[in-house]
Amino acid sequence: MTLLETNTIGEYVAQDFRTAAIFTKYGIDFCCRGNRTLQEVCTKNELNESHLLAEINAVLTSKNDTGIDFNSWSLDLLIDYIEKTHHRYVEEKAPIIIQFLDKLCSVHGSNHPELFEVYELFKGSAGELALHMKKEELILFPFIRKMMGATKSHEAINQPQFGTVDNPIATMMDEHDNEGLRFRTIAALTNNYTLPEDACNTFKVTYAMLEEFEQDLHKHIHLENNIVFPKSKALEKFFSFEK
Repeated sequence: MTLLETNTIGEYVAQDFRTAAIFTKYGIDFCCRGNRTLQEVCTKNELNESHLLAEINAVLTSKNDTGIDFNSWSLDLLIDYIEKTHHRYVEEKAPIIIQFLDKLCSVHGSNHPELFEVYELFKGSAGELALHMKKEELILFPFIRKMMGATKSHEAINQPQFGTVDNPIATMMDEHDNEGLRFRTIAALTNNYTLPEDACNTFKVTYAMLEEFEQDLHKHIHLENNIVFPKSKALEKFFSFEK
């Protein structure tokens, strides 16, 4: 078995985010379930492993002029980017989408009862994500910044109240899994955001925003699960905490 075949899905996307388009095409979750190997995924989804591997290899060996190599970024720079890009996106877009979904339910709910479930699922997601992001911003990310600062200054740091980064990271990953499941349900209810025949402009805009929100969330979770969290665990091993 080659090295490529033993890589996890998350490792492929961490190496080159362009591979995310391949996994999305085949309905493979690269963010919340990015810890699976290519062989596992192909067996589960009845895919031709050699064909999928060839597609991935074609991307990895092609010139990349536009992709950002997030894997090469320092941890403090990457968590700043996540906060300013993805956290801010959720904060700005979630209330707008809730308003549009509320309007859709009022106007089209009688003919499309699935909209009420989509509304409740998204509203729940918005609330959970708000709490989730605050825990990252107030607990985990500050400690990552502290470790990065101590690495540069060669200073000792005290052990955090949560013991080890493994603990908040486990919580964050569980919450990521919950949101991944929630959006898979939304995608199923909307037939992957396929517009019904009687769709009005509000319908079109709402579905477009929902799909964009899910895509942003996938990238958001990928950056954390597949890059920030593993690197944070590795970084912590260099410290002997003061008591």
